[in-house]
Amino acid sequence: MTAAPVSVIRRGRERARFAPWRGDRATALLTAAPEAPLLSVEFVGHCLETLAGQGFHRVRTAALSPLEQSGFLAAGFGVDEELCLLAVDLNAGLEPLGEGVRLAPARRWRRSEVLKVDAAAFDEYWRFDRLALEDALLATPEVRFRVAAPALARVQGYAISGRAGRRGYVQRLAVHPGAQGHGTGRRLLLDGLWWMAASGVTRAYVNTQSSNGNALRLYRSVGFADEEVGLSVLSADLG
Repeated sequence: MTAAPVSVIRRGRERARFAPWRGDRATALLTAAPEAPLLSVEFVGHCLETLAGQGFHRVRTAALSPLEQSGFLAAGFGVDEELCLLAVDLNAGLEPLGEGVRLAPARRWRRSEVLKVDAAAFDEYWRFDRLALEDALLATPEVRFRVAAPALARVQGYAISGRAGRRGYVQRLAVHPGAQGHGTGRRLLLDGLWWMAASGVTRAYVNTQSSNGNALRLYRSVGFADEEVGLSVLSADLG
């Protein structure tokens, strides 16, 4: 199965991308172009008109900071989900990666296995399809995409880590439920953080649902602390 194509909406210097959300052709995922994340209320309104004309009935956003939300909220979006935002100072040091399950680059032929792990690890609202996976891989200028897979065995987990300047991002971390409880998630997380630190990143960020206790415990156990302000996923109906 191929991913649905990503389309671009332009007006003046503002740009946004859209595509069917998780393969639902009635719902659009609308994201600002990475180089211009702050969209005006006028441009967001233009996007809504464009998406309605494309036959969509509902629009969702990616996770947005309060500053990034302003144009969307003024255009009539509401909050769908509240997320915790956590950060860690990589100058403070990291625990050693240590021994554990084999980690390897995520080759393209592994993508189907990666998506099966994702589907098993997350509920339907948060699952990645091929488009969402590609979006995560393109979200930052530099990216590290690794899988946890014993030799000749299927993927047990994966992580996408990104870097933009001195900031790092844990874009995605998933472990199959059948492989949880053995340190696989911790190993994938630390692998990404060590890569960030070696690349000059001084501070790394991650977000997750406030109800995801296991993820929050993992992140806090390696040094992440909650930021004062979280993120939100927004949505709007198109009539």
